[in-house]
Amino acid sequence: MNPLNMLALNAQFTSLLVDTQAVMTLRILGMAGAMPHASGENSRMVKEKGPTMAQAYKAATHAAMAGGSPDQIMTAAMAPVSEKVRANRKRLTE
Repeated sequence: MNPLNMLALNAQFTSLLVDTQAVMTLRILGMAGAMPHASGENSRMVKEKGPTMAQAYKAATHAAMAGGSPDQIMTAAMAPVSEKVRANRKRLTE
């Protein structure tokens, strides 16, 4: 595995971590009444988990079956999750 690929994977993990913490904080503040909270936000956060994780599993499986390296498999698995979390962060901060 190329060290630069590991560095890129680490950067992707870090970005996902930061975005996830931001979304969690915004949703908790909304539930506590400290911020405006869209109607249905609580059910939305539960309903989106299953389909997003299914997409992640599918992407990882395809990458593995295609003979991808571990970093390629992890990158494929993180892509749908990162997209959803990033979209949630943008939506919740607007």
